[in-house]
Amino acid sequence: MANIKSAKKRILVNKTKADRNKAIKSAVKTAIKKVRVAIDAKDKDAAKTALAAATTAIDKAATKGVYHKNTASRKVSRLAKAVNEIA
Repeated sequence: MANIKSAKKRILVNKTKADRNKAIKSAVKTAIKKVRVAIDAKDKDAAKTALAAATTAIDKAATKGVYHKNTASRKVSRLAKAVNEIA
């Protein structure tokens, strides 16, 4: 355990940031899962609605630094491609 005051603060700050990042990543995964479920059900309207929500969540995560911008872009691109391939 840390003895120095600044080190103790870093531990607390890191825990806070890790919890925040975990919550944001979890929300993104849930949004992606909703899109995937709609795609599997071949429900194009629901998939497009879920895609819009997922895109917003992913972009916010990238803005906050949880995901790298290229990672976020790749996730959005793959989801959009999957939605567009629904018959």
